[in-house]
Amino acid sequence: MYREMCAAVARSPHRVDVEFLPKGLHDLPTDQMRTRLQERIDSTPAKTYDAILLGYGLCNNGLHGVRAGDVPLVLPRAHDCITLFLGSHKRYMDYFRENRGVYFKTSGWIERGETDEELKQFAIGHVHGLHMTYDELVQKYGEDNAQYLFETLIEATHKSYHQFTFIEMGVEPDDRFEQKAREQARERNWDFEKVCGNMRLIQGLVNGEWDEDEYLVVREPGQRIIARYDEGVVTAGE
Repeated sequence: MYREMCAAVARSPHRVDVEFLPKGLHDLPTDQMRTRLQERIDSTPAKTYDAILLGYGLCNNGLHGVRAGDVPLVLPRAHDCITLFLGSHKRYMDYFRENRGVYFKTSGWIERGETDEELKQFAIGHVHGLHMTYDELVQKYGEDNAQYLFETLIEATHKSYHQFTFIEMGVEPDDRFEQKAREQARERNWDFEKVCGNMRLIQGLVNGEWDEDEYLVVREPGQRIIARYDEGVVTAGE
């Protein structure tokens, strides 16, 4: 979300200081992601800011249980960041229902998609061997076990997807990211589609336009972000 957030902050009427956290937090087990986010929130100077904005969706429950301190927390009501790129929860769900097996791409995934080395060793896929080649699996587990792991863990993952959808956000300098996504689709013999994204949720977050239907504001110190299983996605609770 680097290019998108920078563009939104540049247009915001407010002073917004931005801290970008590693993409690899999404690959960690839920409790580890939550712990690292909480550490950054707790270290924020209380008297410096009116709010701490979280540029995340619920992200596999990575925000569930995150606690507000003396500064209110604000986050979009979104299951993951694709909602933010498409501009609304409804548009995301409509696309998801009509297009199964889609892997989304944006400039950030292409430009900054690799998990840094410090976090990679803790990533769920790394722990379970999904980063390993077939020969490496044979060396570690033996040929019979390697064949089973390769087929069930790796091939099954790739078979779940058959299309790249590139979300063009209007902040790209040219078509280099689109062309890269097209190239990756050709290499896998996948389908490709480009759709126009929408900056409204990202812009609204940094503009302070927090409609309660689209954003959660956790105002009380000690309150936590709680996952919901309805269209509200998240709520504040003890």
